[in-house]
Amino acid sequence: MTEIKLGKKLGNIKPMHGVGQPPFVGINFSYVKYLKDAGIPFSRLHDVGGWYGANMYVDIPNLFRDFSADPSDPESYDFAFTDILMKALDDNGVEPFFRLGVTIENNVEIRQYRLDPPADPLKWAKICEGVIRHYTQGWANGFFYKIRYWEIWNEPDNAPDMMKNPMWRGTPEQYYELYDVSARYLKEKFPELKIGGYASCGFYSIIESADRSEETKRRFDYFLDFFNGFLDYIKKTGAPLDFFSWHSYDNIDNTKAYAGYCRRRLDEAGYTETETFCNEWNHNEAAWRGTVSHAAYIEGMMLAMQDCPLDGAMFYDARIGTSIYGSLFSPLTFKPFPAYYAFTFYNELYKRGTQVEITSPVQDGVYAVAAEDEDSVAVVLSNMTPETITVKADIIPEKVLTLSPNGEPTRVWYSGGHTFAGLAFESTSMSVDPQNILLIVGRRAK
Repeated sequence: MTEIKLGKKLGNIKPMHGVGQPPFVGINFSYVKYLKDAGIPFSRLHDVGGWYGANMYVDIPNLFRDFSADPSDPESYDFAFTDILMKALDDNGVEPFFRLGVTIENNVEIRQYRLDPPADPLKWAKICEGVIRHYTQGWANGFFYKIRYWEIWNEPDNAPDMMKNPMWRGTPEQYYELYDVSARYLKEKFPELKIGGYASCGFYSIIESADRSEETKRRFDYFLDFFNGFLDYIKKTGAPLDFFSWHSYDNIDNTKAYAGYCRRRLDEAGYTETETFCNEWNHNEAAWRGTVSHAAYIEGMMLAMQDCPLDGAMFYDARIGTSIYGSLFSPLTFKPFPAYYAFTFYNELYKRGTQVEITSPVQDGVYAVAAEDEDSVAVVLSNMTPETITVKADIIPEKVLTLSPNGEPTRVWYSGGHTFAGLAFESTSMSVDPQNILLIVGRRAK
């Protein structure tokens, strides 16, 4: 039996249920309402719309099509399609996490188009200034949206061989310079905003594995060398680093280790106030798409991240379309996969705001987090074991939800006039199937 005994109040429930690119089809943005319904706080704007940002969205070459143009002239910009996207996010209460840069080019062996370092880093920074002013200060018939996080590029460390790197056709030092010039310029212009980067590919090499090829090992080591070189460079120049972002496509335990390593290295380098975000993560097993097992994994990761030295996370991703990464919606029906409901469950914690200590030990393969506000307490649990487990919670429940095999959350227990006859709330235990998730909402037992 897994017992959930509640203790003292801890810190805040953090926004671990952010996502990557938002769901839309063509120019139909009605699907963004699913993010609102799940209470998803952030949508990171990277790889939006497909290859090359569909030549319309977010990427700097789409927003500013002629690098020789004047960044101070509103006529130099093409905001048309990105404006529609941003309005859809704002209408649904989702804050953009805005990546300043380009979409990945996965076929660089044929030809690359937008990966060269900007010829003039300062001019590139001034172009970014125009984008920020348009979306936060109303410039160029713009808007006054709440967009706090502005990320300079994505995965410039993707490959040690410059000619094979699908994100950056330059040296590490050229990226460091771009970051340094841009971050210092943008922070001076927008001291109230958070400027950071660089969406690192990750820290896989801190965990040894005999299964890796020499090429993979070399690539993973390069990620780490790039990170350490970046910290050395910006420490010398004094460039601001309000947040550092990184990625993981590894299991839960390893991702927790990466979060600890990143926090430790930032602190050692003197960046103790720098926030950290794992703003791409997923499970690489494509066969899990559309299954309850994937939902359990996603829930387990978000619950584990809550107890990591992280400030937020963004799942990659929430697109609608055929992709091993687009995991929240069916590419055929556009309806939510089971994974989507993991986010709705986590949001019950986020809405309550304050994490509550679980004082009883939780068995291996089971993840649980509790939260409460003045009126109620919620517990979310992921059973990632291969067995059905029995859960008893120190809660008088008003609502208990599990995830049924077809992905629709099934109400198995609801008080408020809809109880099963003879149910003793204080003592009744609940069964959770293998690879499934559980939400309990109620109040603490006296």
